[in-house]
Amino acid sequence: MRIGYMPLTLPVINLSGENAVFHYFTLFLRGFFIKNYVIRLKLKLLFPLTSAAGDDKIVSMKRFKYFFAALILATVSSCGAVPETGASRELFAMDTIISIKAYGQRSEEAVNAAAERLTELEARFSVTDENSDIGILNKLGTASVSDDTAYVVSEALKVCESTDGALDITIYPVLREWGFTTGNMHIPTNEAVRSALEKTGYGDISVSGNTITLPEGYMLDLGSCAKGYSGDEMLAVMSELGATSALVNLGGNVQTLGSKPDGTEWSVGIANPFSPNELLGVLQIHDKSVITSGGYQRYFTDDSGNVYIHILDPHTGYPADSGLVSVTVVGDRGIMCDALSTALFVMGKEHAVGYWREEGGFDMVLVTDDGNVCITKNIADSFKNSSGFPVEIIDE
Repeated sequence: MRIGYMPLTLPVINLSGENAVFHYFTLFLRGFFIKNYVIRLKLKLLFPLTSAAGDDKIVSMKRFKYFFAALILATVSSCGAVPETGASRELFAMDTIISIKAYGQRSEEAVNAAAERLTELEARFSVTDENSDIGILNKLGTASVSDDTAYVVSEALKVCESTDGALDITIYPVLREWGFTTGNMHIPTNEAVRSALEKTGYGDISVSGNTITLPEGYMLDLGSCAKGYSGDEMLAVMSELGATSALVNLGGNVQTLGSKPDGTEWSVGIANPFSPNELLGVLQIHDKSVITSGGYQRYFTDDSGNVYIHILDPHTGYPADSGLVSVTVVGDRGIMCDALSTALFVMGKEHAVGYWREEGGFDMVLVTDDGNVCITKNIADSFKNSSGFPVEIIDE
């Protein structure tokens, strides 16, 4: 998460076979301001790569956020000309780069309204802002929160319950012990992990209307679903303002409204978890969210080369070791895709497949640590594998 830059040549991925991809590359990914750096994205970019915190080597999540933003050039490649009614906007929020694109008679108004809605939601969900709903709740232990926060907490708790705690929105004290929330990533003592785990447990949260109460020492973190819900809300705002085709990219979380303006489907690239500056494959979608969780997105290594990822198993307090390196969830609602991508990663392939068969309502692409791709049958025909890895189609 910290600073450290090296030049990286971004591969030009022409998914449509048209040169228009170059135009969208620069249109979507120009002029981003992040902290004290201005990043100019054309064909070559500066990506944060590594830095040091103590003796640990830290690999930045920012590198992958920037790559994901570039990767989503796939979603805007088009075979035809761009309608004059299209508008786009980029901003920095929720600790990542956000891209918004909309088509319609009021497209400019739509993208601005979506950006305002995102800013509003960030102010409510931020775990590091002491004045946010979550900040106040974590400080006082009880709080009357906004409708948005109450809804997201309630929906997240449903996933916590249905996955038997593979997702737990009270895991924040443990994340802090590992330093994943501060950038000071390190290996905590076993005692520190055990002590932090004693202050977790989604079943101990009390929700009564908009009033949420936590046991002493507990803290909530909605990072596992806040972006997904925000994307849902941004698309809803743009739809209300007449947008018929829209896309939001929240640091690699891609959510779409309708199809592309020419009627074809959006093409969404999924990163290869073993080589994140390359594609695993491409999904063709419309009116769907595509959200990925992967251990490669944020991690650190110790002096012996052991890797510690940011996705923790709430049952142990240690990085998930489930045999999966990447989970992509495809569905109608971003909030559910976001939450499930984390939970399924923790659950591992066998339990993830079992959950999909039992619960349904979404599709997924799993990548195992031995280099196999598993994809549910409903989206198998929409996926183009560019990794060379063997693909297993998961049936009901």
